[in-house]
Amino acid sequence: MRYLCVLLVTCTAFIHQLAWRKIQITGKAQGTSYHITWYARDSAIGQQQIDSILAKIDTSLSIYNPQSLITLFNNSPNGVVMDNHFQNVFNKSMDTYRQTGGIFDITVQPLVQAWGFGPKKMTGLPDSGTIRSLKACVSSLNLYTKGKTLLKRKPCTSIDVNGIAQGYSVDVIADYLEAHGIQNYLVEVGGEIRVKGHKQPGGEKMKIGIEAPGENDFELSMISKVVAVEQGAITTSGSYRKFYESEGKKITHIIDPRTGYPAQNELISVTVYARDAITADAYDNALMVMGLKKALQFVEQRKEMAAHFIYRTPTGAIADTASSRFYKLLQP
Repeated sequence: MRYLCVLLVTCTAFIHQLAWRKIQITGKAQGTSYHITWYARDSAIGQQQIDSILAKIDTSLSIYNPQSLITLFNNSPNGVVMDNHFQNVFNKSMDTYRQTGGIFDITVQPLVQAWGFGPKKMTGLPDSGTIRSLKACVSSLNLYTKGKTLLKRKPCTSIDVNGIAQGYSVDVIADYLEAHGIQNYLVEVGGEIRVKGHKQPGGEKMKIGIEAPGENDFELSMISKVVAVEQGAITTSGSYRKFYESEGKKITHIIDPRTGYPAQNELISVTVYARDAITADAYDNALMVMGLKKALQFVEQRKEMAAHFIYRTPTGAIADTASSRFYKLLQP
């Protein structure tokens, strides 16, 4: 009987271990791709539910959707009534605006469009007069709310939440998984990632690679670092991700709202770790604009955040560094 009990216990443990399923969904949304992996013994979640969530977010926050709430706001001289998605992203954007002293500013949309990164096709580079004119429309102080209605103090003010919306989308999907009892997952939308738990049944931590740009800053060459986390979000912003060349200049999508021009400093990319993806996504662009010294100081002052920086030295070489808390996440 003792041997039979041992056999039953062994078989039961083996069956229990086999019960874990690795479930993966991939698709297209928000002009990019998404990949979701989770581990569960049973799950009723499928691609239809994920696509529905992302499509709903687009009807609120996509500047490329002519019927979205954000497009209606941008085309209106007054404002719109926000849905929950819009309100969540707006509130986080205003908090980040204050925390960064105006470096993160969703009203930068007119400048983003002028530099060729908006929904309308542009020809040629904007001149200094155009930049000065558009800057008069740019300030999150031009935005205010009455209840759930978002209003503008200047009719020319328009907003672009692309610097935060994908991180928010990741969080919405992650929260949806957790609401359905899933505690071991990795959600990635457009390179922005949030993880929780471990791979099952082995219990290994989730590992995330950090992109390394090539020598010309234009192309990715390899994974430069690997981090392992049990819970949190990792997002990356880089001057190599969206850019074009004009008149012999590299024009990146990262616009400094203070100057009206694309950010110009030694930073090539910034990877941020935070509790949730909306936070990491909001700050990675802002840190890119700050430059290495100020960005590193900014992150070190915030216990809930960590960051890795790839930059070009005065001699032209590519180097990297990180905040003290980020080094603890790195794998040997």
